[in-house]
Amino acid sequence: MKILLAHNSLYFPSHGGGDKSNRLLMEALAARGHAVEVMARLESFGPAEERRFLEDLAKRQTPVESVSDGVVRFQRNGVTVYTLAGSPHFRSAFSRRVEEFRPDVILCSTDDPGALLLEVALRYPASRVVYLVRATVAVPFGPDCAFPNASKTQLIGRVDSIIGVSEYVAAYVRQWSGFPAVHVPISLLEPGDYSAMGSFQNQLVLMVNPCAVKGISIFTALAGAMPDVPFAAVPTWGTNPEDLALLRKYANIKLFEPVDDMATLLRQTRVVLVPSVWAEARSRMVVESMIRGIPVIASDVGGLHEAKMGVEYLLPVNPIQHYRANVDTNMVPVAEVPPQDIGPWQAALGRLLTDREHYEDVSRRSRAAAMDYANTLHAGWLEEHLENLIARPSHLSPAKRRLLDLRIARSKAVLPAGNARLRLFYFPHAGGSSLTTWGKSLAPEIEVRALRVQGFTEMRQLVEALTHTIAPQLDKPFAFHGHSMGAGVAFELARALRRGKMPMPLKLIVSSARAPQLRTKPPSGPDPTDGELLREVARLSGVSAELLKLTLPAIVADTHLYRHYVYEPAAPLDVPIDAHVGVDDPSLEPQHVEAWREQTTGEFALTLHSGGHFFMRGDEADWVKALRAALLR
Repeated sequence: MKILLAHNSLYFPSHGGGDKSNRLLMEALAARGHAVEVMARLESFGPAEERRFLEDLAKRQTPVESVSDGVVRFQRNGVTVYTLAGSPHFRSAFSRRVEEFRPDVILCSTDDPGALLLEVALRYPASRVVYLVRATVAVPFGPDCAFPNASKTQLIGRVDSIIGVSEYVAAYVRQWSGFPAVHVPISLLEPGDYSAMGSFQNQLVLMVNPCAVKGISIFTALAGAMPDVPFAAVPTWGTNPEDLALLRKYANIKLFEPVDDMATLLRQTRVVLVPSVWAEARSRMVVESMIRGIPVIASDVGGLHEAKMGVEYLLPVNPIQHYRANVDTNMVPVAEVPPQDIGPWQAALGRLLTDREHYEDVSRRSRAAAMDYANTLHAGWLEEHLENLIARPSHLSPAKRRLLDLRIARSKAVLPAGNARLRLFYFPHAGGSSLTTWGKSLAPEIEVRALRVQGFTEMRQLVEALTHTIAPQLDKPFAFHGHSMGAGVAFELARALRRGKMPMPLKLIVSSARAPQLRTKPPSGPDPTDGELLREVARLSGVSAELLKLTLPAIVADTHLYRHYVYEPAAPLDVPIDAHVGVDDPSLEPQHVEAWREQTTGEFALTLHSGGHFFMRGDEADWVKALRAALLR
C-alpha cells in the first residue's frame, strides 16, 4: 500500500503523545513493506525556523535529502518525511504531495482540529481517507469538544473510516456523531529495552506536559502540600508561559527539558502523575511508565481507565465542563477549570511514598499488565483494516457495504500466485485475525490467503458474500483450513461452491471444531453476556480477558453468528477431510471431531494433539510440519 499521513504539526522530533504515536505507527507500517510518506510542518515558518530545524535534524544524525520551496525532505526508519519549514502555505503543499504520491490511503487525525487537511484529502476520490481520533476535545461534536462545528462534523462524516485510539474514543464518536467508528490499537511502543526501572529508592514524582487541561492545578497543589517531596515537570506542547511561571514558584518542583528517550527521566522517577481534567483519550505516558514498573496515579476520566488496565489509582477529579471561544499562546483551547480536591491524591501519593511493600506490589502488577498489553500491539491491526478498506467497493450503498464488509487479506500471499503449488485459504476462529503466524512457514510450495469475516448475522449471508469474493481466486489448486468457527465457515463455503458447480478444494482441514451435523437445533437460551463470553474465550485461549477486550466486538458478532448456525442435511462432500483436536480441549470430545468422517466420501484422517483448543500454539513448528504434510500428500 501507499500511505500518506497528513500531520498538522511537527512529526520529528516528537515529544507529544499523539505526535510520537503517529511517528511510531508510520515507521511500523513502513517496516511491514508499505510505501509510507508524511506531510508535516513546523510550529512557525521562516528562514530562521528552517535553519534551526536543519540543525536539530543534524544533532539527531538524520540526513536531509533535499530542501526545496521551503519543504525539508528526509528519511527516518523507512518513512519519507516532508516538513514545511519556510512557507505558511501548508494546504497547497499537502495537495501537491497527494497529487505526486497518489496514495492508496490518506491518514488524517485530530492533530488537525480545523480539519483543513481533511478537507483537501477528501478531494481525491482515488484515495481512501481514514480519520484517526486521538483526542475527543479536538472533534467538533459532543460534550468533550472545545469548539462545536456542524460543517466540520459533516466533513468528518464523509471519510471512509473513523478509528479511535481507545474504546472510549470510538464509543464517543458513535454516540455523539452517529458515525461508525472502531477502536484499533494505533499507539505503538517504541522498539527497545523496557527493563524495570520503578524503585522505591527513586526520588522524583513526575508529571509530563503540565498545563491547565492536564491538571497542573492538582500537581502544584500537591507540591505545595508536600514540600519535602521532590517533584519534577517536563513542559511540552501544552505548557504556556503562565504555567511555567506557576511551576517556578515551587522550590521542590524541578523542570526538565523534553527528551527523545523518556527512560532517561523515568530511571529517576518513583511515581508518575497524570491528573488530567479533560477527557484523556488513552495516555501514552501511563503505558510507558507502567511497563517500566513505575506506579501511575491518574484521573478517572475518558480513556484513562483503559490505559491503567485494571491496576489501582484512578482518582476522582472535577472535569472541565466548558471552554472559552479562544486558544492560548500554544493554540490550546482555554478551559474553565473547576476547583479540585487534592485529598485523595495526597493520600494515594503519600502511601506510595511511604509503604514500600505496597509500592513494590503496585510496581510489579503495573509492569505485568503493561507487558501483557504490549504483546498485543503491532501495526498489523491497522494494516488489515486499511487493506480491507481498499478491497471494499466504495460505491456500494451502506446496506451492501455492510453485507460485503469482508476482512480479505489480499496482499498476505507468501509468494506471487504463479510460484506456489497450492493455495491455502485459512478461516480463523471467532474474533480471530486474518494475520497468521505460520503462513510464511509453508512457503514456497504453499501460498496462504487468510480470510476474516465480520458484519454478518447469518451463515447464509456470510457464505453468499464469501462465494463472490473467493471466485476470482480459484485459478489454481487450493485447499481450505478452518479453526473452530472457521471450520464451519470453510465447510459451508465448500458446499456453496459445489452448488454453484465451481472448482472444489483438494482438501478440507478442520481443527478444534465439532462436526456440523451436531448443530441441528437453534440455541435454547440467550447469547452469553460480554463478561461470560470473555471468560470462556480466556479459558480456551489462555489469553487474559483484559487483552481480549480489544477484539470484543468481533468476538461477540462472530459468536452470535456461529451459535445460531443450524446445519441443513445434504450429501457428503467428495473432498478429503483431515480433522485435528487437542486432547485437553475443554470444549470438545474426540468423538465430536471424529464425526466429521460422515461429511466426506473421500479419505478421512483424525489427528490428536497434545494441548487444548489452541493446541498449535504449543509447538507451532510441529503444527506447520503436519499441515504441510497433509496439504502436499
